[in-house]
Amino acid sequence: MTVEERLLLGKRYEGISPFEFKNELISLAEGKQKKSARAMLNAGRGNPNWIAATAREAFFALGQFAVDEAKLTLEAGDLAGMPSRRGVFARFEAYHASHRDHPGMDLLAKIITYGIHQFDFDPDDWLFELVDGIIGDHYPVPDRMLRYTERVVNAYLMQELCDNKPPEGEYKLFAVEGATAAMCYIFQSLLENELLARGDRIAIMVPIFPPYVEIPHLAEYHFDIVEIHASGTADDGEHTWQYPAQEIDKLRDPSIRALFLVNPSNPPSVAIDQSTMSSLIDTIKRHNPQLMIITDDVYSTFVEHFRSLMADLPYHTIGVYSYSKYFGVTGWRLGVIAIHEKNVFDDRLLQQTEPQKKRLNARYSSLTTTPEQLRFIDRMVADSRQVALNHTAGLSTPQQVQMALFSVFAMLPEGLSYRKQTREICHKRMRLLYEGLGLPLPQLPNDADYYTQFDLAKWAVMHYGQGFADYLTATYSPVDILLRLAEQSSIVLLNGGGFYGPAWSIRVSLANLSDDDYAKIGRALHAALETYVLEWREAGGTTGGS
Repeated sequence: MTVEERLLLGKRYEGISPFEFKNELISLAEGKQKKSARAMLNAGRGNPNWIAATAREAFFALGQFAVDEAKLTLEAGDLAGMPSRRGVFARFEAYHASHRDHPGMDLLAKIITYGIHQFDFDPDDWLFELVDGIIGDHYPVPDRMLRYTERVVNAYLMQELCDNKPPEGEYKLFAVEGATAAMCYIFQSLLENELLARGDRIAIMVPIFPPYVEIPHLAEYHFDIVEIHASGTADDGEHTWQYPAQEIDKLRDPSIRALFLVNPSNPPSVAIDQSTMSSLIDTIKRHNPQLMIITDDVYSTFVEHFRSLMADLPYHTIGVYSYSKYFGVTGWRLGVIAIHEKNVFDDRLLQQTEPQKKRLNARYSSLTTTPEQLRFIDRMVADSRQVALNHTAGLSTPQQVQMALFSVFAMLPEGLSYRKQTREICHKRMRLLYEGLGLPLPQLPNDADYYTQFDLAKWAVMHYGQGFADYLTATYSPVDILLRLAEQSSIVLLNGGGFYGPAWSIRVSLANLSDDDYAKIGRALHAALETYVLEWREAGGTTGGS
């Protein structure tokens, strides 16, 4: 493909989601793969290539025990009855003693014991929730989240999102089909409950997962978007992916009604540092005390001593967490929405005008005789099923059981060892990528290393001067290097500009390929960069600047 053809292709895909542009890159990479022995390396997707194996073994061990329990009440060929709660813990102890050699049994016993000892759960009630839940023979009750499951998931969130130092008070949880479903439900309920109206001004901290900007642009929302840019740089000019004071100051505008963010960010995967967090907290409390915040903290588990905004601004914040990345369960669709019992969302509902309250009372009147007292999180549950189908709301119970097992596993010593393993995988791949690039490893505090975002324009200035950077940006499109890598090296990366980051940046997922593949990607990226330098020099360019 010629430079001109790449320019035309780049223009064709301007403004399209990077996840859709990825399909074109995959097509190019597959074409190269067929012509050579080179395997395609797709570092465009964020799903990890590891799984939490022992917690899954516990899940399947529980499933077999649950089926045996069902057969105790009725067994007729392929048909069985429903499990019984009475005496289920004693039967499990006997079952465990005779099946200790089965994969997952010992961990399952530890998980059940943990609930009994750490949370003072009734043994039969706790185990029956798991057994009945994994069988999946009932609608979720409560519909928002199973009772014991909510307790253990909440404890896990306090460990991972609040660094084991949660604020006073309790969080209410809503189990959902991953973080993307959570965002859909949140946007919908904010609009339905008139906490946001079409055309309202909202702020979004960028770079960010593209749909979180694309959804507000949809016709039914058409929000006025203020972008808060992670444009901070270190003394040497490298990106820190933090938010300078002048960016945080944008939130002083009280017409900004809501703030959306991913923390750690996507794609830089850098958590907000303490200095920026303090500035953000002070700005909101002093200048925008009614601001509503929605934070997606899916990458939190990869950062040491992470603290979410839901920990430090619990009144303002809806927390969203997905199990997909850390536990390798993108296909399971496991997520949760967390809202503190004292929150701005409920208070803003109370402050609405009488006509607004009347309209909303009519919307939720089929659920309760006192709809005006319905909390925002419970309205969200109802809205997720168009209110009329609220009696069938809730995440499937087998999914909730898997969520509970993952949560308790993560609080056990085995889970702490797993945490260390997953973090080291990401850090090692980051090192290998930059070794292949022939560049020093970025020194970024609070870096999850789940992704990295490499800024070509910044690299051009720092290593070859402004003249080369001007040549690069004037001669090529920002996605030229992605097309070259796909066509010439069967490597698929994503354009950072599609994530509302620097236009000339690229995103590399460090999660979904083998370790050695990242060294290969680094070397291929280095070769592509040097090709630009060679072309510039052939055009008469000379190195200038630092």
